[in-house]
Amino acid sequence: MSMKATPNDQRSILNVAQLDQQANLLRHKAATLPELQEITSATVKFNNARDLRIAAETELSDVKRELLRAEADVEQIVSRITRDEARLIGGSASPKELEQLQHEVGTLGARRAELEEIELEIMMRVDGIKERITALQSEESALALEIANLEISKENALTVIGADLADAAEERAKTAATVNAEVIALYEKIRASNNGTGAAALVGNQCKGCHLTINTVELQRIAALAEDELVRCEECRCILVRG
Repeated sequence: MSMKATPNDQRSILNVAQLDQQANLLRHKAATLPELQEITSATVKFNNARDLRIAAETELSDVKRELLRAEADVEQIVSRITRDEARLIGGSASPKELEQLQHEVGTLGARRAELEEIELEIMMRVDGIKERITALQSEESALALEIANLEISKENALTVIGADLADAAEERAKTAATVNAEVIALYEKIRASNNGTGAAALVGNQCKGCHLTINTVELQRIAALAEDELVRCEECRCILVRG
């Protein structure tokens, strides 16, 4: 069944459709801000750096315990060498005992050198892990700052988009209020079932809603209609507003 709509109502409903399209574009812009992807990427890097730093701190604790054991081993050897050297200097031992003590001191000295080499290697590992932790902490701090700046940039962009959306909504409400309720209801019904497009302009022989060409016979039929006759696109079924 055909519906009547004044030329003013038809122009207004087209304005409403354009405002709805503008709002859709703004919402799409908000959902696809470059900052969102950059925040996600930087957050992944931050989490990786944090996990590596935590793992390195755990490794450092283990290696420090290893160092303590190595230091204890060296101290034990040094204590035995000190004791044997004291007996050698005391001169109270027999020649055979002195010979045994000298041999033991020599053996202990070699063992001490081995243990001190192990201790040095562990200390170097500790230094290396500490350097790695410092580098990872610096990376975390830099990424945290980058994420914070991106969050500020995102919020600023969303504030602007939000203001534009509010303006569009206000303008839409004012425009829709001037249109016949039945026409608005039809527009909303079409829009809900047509991917958000409820009305479009007829420009030349093309519907700007579906961007398809209207055949000559249909164009002639539309041209013969009264200006208050509401026209629908045969393809997308949206309200077709003549210029």
